[in-house]
Amino acid sequence: MKKIAILVCFLISGLVLTSCDNGKAAAKINADNLENAKNRDVEIKNGAALIAFDRSVHDFGTVTEGDVVETVFKVTNSGKTDLIITDAQVTCGCTVPVWPKAPIKPGQTEDIKVKFNTSGKTNRQQKNITLITNTESGREILTLKGMVSPKEN
Repeated sequence: MKKIAILVCFLISGLVLTSCDNGKAAAKINADNLENAKNRDVEIKNGAALIAFDRSVHDFGTVTEGDVVETVFKVTNSGKTDLIITDAQVTCGCTVPVWPKAPIKPGQTEDIKVKFNTSGKTNRQQKNITLITNTESGREILTLKGMVSPKEN
C-alpha cells in the first residue's frame, strides 16, 4: 500500500511539472504590440508636463518656538502640456501648503505658499511637502528646514 501511495505521488508530480510547459509566455508576446507600447512610452515621456522650481529647499534659519514661518516657492511649467498639481501632502498638521488648483499652462509660473507653525516643535526641523503631479515621476518634493529655539519662560 505504501509503494502505491509513493507511486501515485510521483505520477501526480510528473503531471503537474509537465502540464506547466504547454505554452511558453514569451512565445505569446505580439512583437507589434511591444513596438507600439515602446513608441507610446516615448511619446508620453516627450509630452509630459515638466516642473521647475526657483528652489526646492527653504532654510528659514533660527526662529523662536511659536513663530509661524511662511515662504513661497515659484513653480514653472517648463513642459509642453498643462501641469496639474492634484495634491500636496505633508507629514504633520504643522505645515500647511496652498497650491494652484487650476492647470498651469506651459511657460506659466505660479506660487506655492507654505506656512509652518513652530509651536511644540523645537530643535532642528525638516518638513517635506510632496506634490502629486502629472509629471513623469508623479511626485515632486519641496523642503522646509531650520532651527527652532525653545521659548523662554
